[in-house]
Amino acid sequence: MPEYRYRAQDSKGKIVKGKAEAADETDLQKRFHDAGLLLLEAKPVERQMSLKPLKKTQLADFCRQLGTLTKSGVTLVRALEIVANDEALTPYERQLYIRLRDRVVQGVALSRVMEELDPAFSPLLVYMIRAAETSGSLDTTCLRLADEFTSEAQLEQTAKNSLTYPKILMALIVVVLAILFGYVLPQFEDIFSTMETLPLPTRVLMAISNFVATRWYLLAVFIVLFIIFGKMFMKIPVIAYNFDKLKTKGKWGKLLKVIYSARFARTMSCLYAAGIPIYKCIQISRGTIGNKYIEAQFDEIESKVAGGTPVSVALQDSDGFVNKLSSTIKVGEETGMLGPMLESVANDLDFYSRQALLRLTSYIEPIMIVVMATMVGFIMIAIIQPIYQSYSTIGAGS
Repeated sequence: MPEYRYRAQDSKGKIVKGKAEAADETDLQKRFHDAGLLLLEAKPVERQMSLKPLKKTQLADFCRQLGTLTKSGVTLVRALEIVANDEALTPYERQLYIRLRDRVVQGVALSRVMEELDPAFSPLLVYMIRAAETSGSLDTTCLRLADEFTSEAQLEQTAKNSLTYPKILMALIVVVLAILFGYVLPQFEDIFSTMETLPLPTRVLMAISNFVATRWYLLAVFIVLFIIFGKMFMKIPVIAYNFDKLKTKGKWGKLLKVIYSARFARTMSCLYAAGIPIYKCIQISRGTIGNKYIEAQFDEIESKVAGGTPVSVALQDSDGFVNKLSSTIKVGEETGMLGPMLESVANDLDFYSRQALLRLTSYIEPIMIVVMATMVGFIMIAIIQPIYQSYSTIGAGS
């Protein structure tokens, strides 16, 4: 329940101050009246909360419930209260939705409150809700957004599922190498110590094995530091920009371009259908691509569109999108059906992006298997070679 900071007066005229929880201000006033106090002032206590973006699945559930309730004739305040009381919510979600309800009760527009709670709600949701408040189509807009967020969540889940097998292979490689270096290879140390000379691969292998067996903690510290500093390194703007540029090149770059184009087209389709000006649609959509290199090109694209250049022409020279995107937008501009064409290309690219993810996985799996086989093969050769040489020497001596 919301908390209120109150100021009340008792029967003797003494002023009492403090904090109390109540369903609303009317409930608080009734409780004070029953206790023989006169409520003079009550203000909601703004609880500090650490804001973080909601997941796509959480946004989809929120929009679906809000759209269904408002479509059934439930007032916005009551709808937000019902959503906030859902048992399946996390404490963070419940606190967030209660904050929405309390601010809407105070007369603040829903889109304004969502903007205040940045980055909890995505810019796409904020602008779509703002457009819906102007047109009076909050229910249909929320239901449409629910479908869009669900589609994005499914695409993200597809990406995670596609990488499950490669992750298992990577874990298997680490486990196999740990067993070989930490347990199996030390068993050959006594045998190899009796030999006068060892082949270079065997010497390298035994040095690694000794390090893993006796200095494994240093290896663990190095891996942890590598991960920590690697993440910090990738947050440097220049590094992130060049890394994202590299991701648009080569065979994998062609597949990733489909995914980037699908994200941009889907967001543009939603915003344009809500009646938001095309220039604003481009501004918002650039933040959903997920590639710093492509997003940096939108400064020039936005200036061209602001100067009267058609969107299809402005996007044509950009590096990071498939040609189908600008071609389809051009058809929409020429026929006056930009909205339907954006939705059509978004649906097509969504399908192709799922196929691209599957193809990416099909490339990763054999590469990792080859890497694993190469490493194990190298270890086996390094072990067998000195033993074979030893037998050859014995045979020659006899």
